[in-house]
Amino acid sequence: MNIKLPKISIYDRYIFKQVAGATIAAVLLFTIVWIAPEILLNTIRDTLDGKYSIKTMVLLLFYELPKIVDKAIPVGLLLGSLFTFDNLSKNSEITIFRAIGISFRRMVVPVVFFSLFLSLFCFALRGEGTPFAENKLGAIRGEVSTAQYIYTQKDKHGHPMLAVVVSRAIGRKIENIIVLDFSSKIYQDVHQLTNIYIAKKGYAGDDAWHLEDISTYQISNDGIYINIDHKEKLDILDKESAHNAYILMNYSTIKERSIATKDLKKYIKLLKIEKLDDEYNYNLNKYIQRSMSSIVCVLLAIFGCLLGISKPREQRVVGFTIGIGCIFLYYITLPFFDLLAEKSILSPYLTATIPVFAFIFAIYFFYKLKDL
Repeated sequence: MNIKLPKISIYDRYIFKQVAGATIAAVLLFTIVWIAPEILLNTIRDTLDGKYSIKTMVLLLFYELPKIVDKAIPVGLLLGSLFTFDNLSKNSEITIFRAIGISFRRMVVPVVFFSLFLSLFCFALRGEGTPFAENKLGAIRGEVSTAQYIYTQKDKHGHPMLAVVVSRAIGRKIENIIVLDFSSKIYQDVHQLTNIYIAKKGYAGDDAWHLEDISTYQISNDGIYINIDHKEKLDILDKESAHNAYILMNYSTIKERSIATKDLKKYIKLLKIEKLDDEYNYNLNKYIQRSMSSIVCVLLAIFGCLLGISKPREQRVVGFTIGIGCIFLYYITLPFFDLLAEKSILSPYLTATIPVFAFIFAIYFFYKLKDL
């Protein structure tokens, strides 16, 4: 089967250059507006106070860019295509294109190709660039991640075997650990404790968690302390559980945007194995959103073309107002969809794809409305 690609014409090159120039300008403007009020001023202030050197200040601003550009690209594609087609419409160039047989669908082909390129760049930036930059920012600022976490080891039936409460963790060093050792017997759906261990410090290894300076409390079936002892060292958790517990504890303090796509995928699988439903649904939703955001980029570019086409006497501000409103609505509803997924109200596959279907509907509606 032979697939014929559209022939690149002078009209394609003309529209491509116009959209590319307007989109890049919009992305730069959005980035400057985003970074200037707080990030730039705070970084300059800290540099003048002697907290950072000039080199460090430049690096901080550089590593702030990926997460901003990630959000600026969809906005830039919408505004760039809208501005371009608004100018083409106001200058009657669209009328000329259609008079010589170039349909609207054919006109947006160079826009779609340009948006596909930027959408792939956006996907790579969100999956690899932003996490890398976030980790670099933390290292430069000397941020130390501390965690408080509770890990429950369960048997194949879902009954708790061991609960580990970590009051403070810095990397693999853990402090003030409480271990609840459950009995294998179940009394009227109550899981009886057999031992409680309280350790002052420990180390979360991949083979086991090594505790030191432990007070042990042995408990009878009646819930009474029958023996109190002290141990210098104690190992808990087997190899797989020790590794899983550390990963879960470590990622509990990290924002989703700081995790690379391949690592996020592994983390989601681990959450499913450990049956942590809320965290699983939330992170699965964010994982799917990363792919959907690339599709949204293309849809916003097409949507901008439709909004840009107007009648000779139609106010230009109408299209821009609708476009800015849609972008605002898109970003402000993302946390709401995250919450719906986390609380299992809607499937993550649905919450992550609703914006895509919403923009497809908007494109279809305006395409019919403008009778193209």
